[in-house]
Amino acid sequence: MRPVPGAVLGRLRRVSGVRVLVVQPSDLDPLGPLEEWLRGAGAELVLAQPGREPLPPLANHQAVVCLGGEMSVMDDEGHPWLVEVRRLLAEAVSARKPVLGICLGAQLLALATGGQVRPAAHGPEVGPSLVAKRDVAADDPLFADLPFTPDVLQFHGDEIHVLPPSAVLLASSPRYPNQAFRVGDCAYALQFHIETSAELVARWRDAQPAAAAAARPGDLDDERLTVVHEDMAEVWKPFAERFVRLASRYAGLLPGDPPPPRSLPLA
Repeated sequence: MRPVPGAVLGRLRRVSGVRVLVVQPSDLDPLGPLEEWLRGAGAELVLAQPGREPLPPLANHQAVVCLGGEMSVMDDEGHPWLVEVRRLLAEAVSARKPVLGICLGAQLLALATGGQVRPAAHGPEVGPSLVAKRDVAADDPLFADLPFTPDVLQFHGDEIHVLPPSAVLLASSPRYPNQAFRVGDCAYALQFHIETSAELVARWRDAQPAAAAAARPGDLDDERLTVVHEDMAEVWKPFAERFVRLASRYAGLLPGDPPPPRSLPLA
């Protein structure tokens, strides 16, 4: 069975009581505007910083968001808590709890479910960009209602080289094809960022001049970043709202239950 189409999710009213575990690997990549979008859709957010404290039990939450960070997904020696995060993500996929992995979070989800990550073969990908939806995204509950080429923000030096065996590729780009995928019924990985603000990316630019040099000329200028993030908000705010609605539909399912039906009654 396929998950609920996005057009149906988009018509459901605001939900409440969805408890979302937000895993923040780094102080340099907070939730940003994604916090407002998720809370506005009715989510209760629980912040966990695995470098400082153990992760809370997954059973207490209906969904997981895993953010980005400056560390490599493969640096278990320098950041041993990465193992714990991968374990949590694998558990969430097995339990069919919706997951949204962003940049590092996407790479951790890929590794946790059988994919492969490596240093980016064509160098760092940095700056505003477009990704293209794949045809299969037309039936996906989160991606169906996205424009064909949504605006995103790239800032990564590793790439998801091989998708997990059960993954469905949802969005690509010519340079790095594995830009977004779904694994299982409801776990999503975004190689790019949607949670940033213009101010946050400007701080990354100023703190990491070597990485910033990989961007196209002018792409990290303050004015350009402001315009891009306005465009991103139009696309990714509704996406975040659909994620919360999806989590509400999966809440309470037992391991042997089928996924929610394709057609849902309006709430």
